[in-house]
Amino acid sequence: MAENSNEMISQVGKNIQEKAALVWSVADDLVGAFKPHEYGLVVLPMAVIKRFHDCLLPTQEKVLETYAKVKELAVKDGFLKKASGYQFYNTSKFTFKTLVADPENIEDNFKAYLNGFSDNVQDILARMDFQAQINRMVEGGLLYQVISDFNSDKADFSPENVAAVDMGYIFENLVQRFSESYNEEAGAHFTSRDIIYLMCDLLVAGDKNAFEEDGISKTVYDMTMGTSQMLTCMEERLKALDADADINVFGQEFNPFTFGIAKADMLIRGGDPDNMQFGDTLSDDKFTGYEFDYIISNPPFGIPWKREEKEVTAEHKKGANGRFAPGLPSKSDGQMLFMLNGVAKLKDTGRMAIIQNGSSLFTGDAGSGQSEIRRYLIENDWLDAIVQLPNDSFYNTGIATYVWIVTKDKPEERAGKVQLIDASQCYTSRRKNIGNKRVDITGACRDLIVKLYGDYTDGTFKDTDENGNDITVKSKVLDAVTLGYNKITVESPQLDENGDKVLKKNKPVADAKKRDTENVPLDEDIDAYFEREVLPYNPDAWIDKKKTKVGYEIPFTRTFYEYKQIEPADVIAKRIEAHEKSLMAKLHELFGEEA
Repeated sequence: MAENSNEMISQVGKNIQEKAALVWSVADDLVGAFKPHEYGLVVLPMAVIKRFHDCLLPTQEKVLETYAKVKELAVKDGFLKKASGYQFYNTSKFTFKTLVADPENIEDNFKAYLNGFSDNVQDILARMDFQAQINRMVEGGLLYQVISDFNSDKADFSPENVAAVDMGYIFENLVQRFSESYNEEAGAHFTSRDIIYLMCDLLVAGDKNAFEEDGISKTVYDMTMGTSQMLTCMEERLKALDADADINVFGQEFNPFTFGIAKADMLIRGGDPDNMQFGDTLSDDKFTGYEFDYIISNPPFGIPWKREEKEVTAEHKKGANGRFAPGLPSKSDGQMLFMLNGVAKLKDTGRMAIIQNGSSLFTGDAGSGQSEIRRYLIENDWLDAIVQLPNDSFYNTGIATYVWIVTKDKPEERAGKVQLIDASQCYTSRRKNIGNKRVDITGACRDLIVKLYGDYTDGTFKDTDENGNDITVKSKVLDAVTLGYNKITVESPQLDENGDKVLKKNKPVADAKKRDTENVPLDEDIDAYFEREVLPYNPDAWIDKKKTKVGYEIPFTRTFYEYKQIEPADVIAKRIEAHEKSLMAKLHELFGEEA
């Protein structure tokens, strides 16, 4: 499986990019009539239409024959879907080949062809506002040329020529190009296959319930599905374990283009297109009341949630009946809201792998929304592990990113503990970068990370990748209680002009200017800590226990910090002296003895 997945990963940089580049070259014909950032408005829907076309071509005659028999019936969808072999169909007599054979009538014929699609395809094209782009192509005299470009042999998107998973990645590559040309956050839509496979394997490896019965029957959900490739890869992984596995995938997306591609992909793969829902997950949850076996997601981070503030705040006020009861994060970053949404939708035996950036580990003081969300996960003993990915793993960012593994059904041996895995040095450098993506988590890398997760032990573990290069992973299993602390407020007395304590009702009045706080580890007695760490330096101080707050943070960097011995001062001095002598010698050589 690892070798096969490595081949698939490498295709992202080869065949898939080449195919996407070929499709994108259609944009050359759009110059003038469309601005560069508008090219995707044509290219993406046309790629979707051509994929549908090539899937349906072998059964076109059968569909037309069936349509002639059932077109007067009120209920005909079932007959036509059966005839096409897919969850969609087209009752038009036209193909791309016959369209280009009649250039004089290209507009009427193409519109007739599109009108022949089933309603679920019509919905996709409507969300992409494709009719408006057809009109613009007609006005610019470009429609015939664009259809001709997609009719070329090189643009063959038939299932025999392009597998479903690969087609999904071609779509993603096209969306990425469109996003870049539009100055959008391109990586908002993408998680590369190597990272998805790692997330899938971590989910399955830790699932003690995966093989309880004769066959696998699982539901999978992605709350920010993009073009749905996480769902596709998760299904692929589970099918590899059990070819007869019953996998049902569900996803929500609020970008109309990526949603259209996700729904198209679902239609082509024979799944239920109603499981793909359009809308903003935070403000317009389409899966209220649903619970899932697996959740896999890469929500946007660093994105404000001001747009959804009204709905999110109302949901928070529902308390335990809502998705956001524990707390609300800073309005500048909504990624932890997606974390809570996922937790709310996990079955009691469910598992979630969700990507977050470093801020989710530590931002927010005790009592803040972020800290309360961490507290919620840890005190319920749902946080199982966090894996730091290598930098430069994503197309649009080089920052540190982390996969959180959350489960409501921890094995007994993992109860009350959290495993931190530093896989930042476990990667293979790419020969050719894709945006900011400079590294891959290949099969050897993934196997080492997953093995370490399963072994559940402390230490530094080394291996070699497929090219013989060293890879390293570090693991530390922590007691969950060590991630928490009591933030205490230390007060000092206010003094009058004579240096005496100011009293009120025989009690010292606190001096707000001298107020201080201390973070006391949750597993340590507060009074003992105070007597040891504070009173020796401030004998008149006291704790205002009404202000004590519990906080949680995950000290990832500190956990794996390794102290490096500093060179002795005399060694450093000798090196500086030698450098100075070398510099003076070069100056004398350059300017002569007078230098």
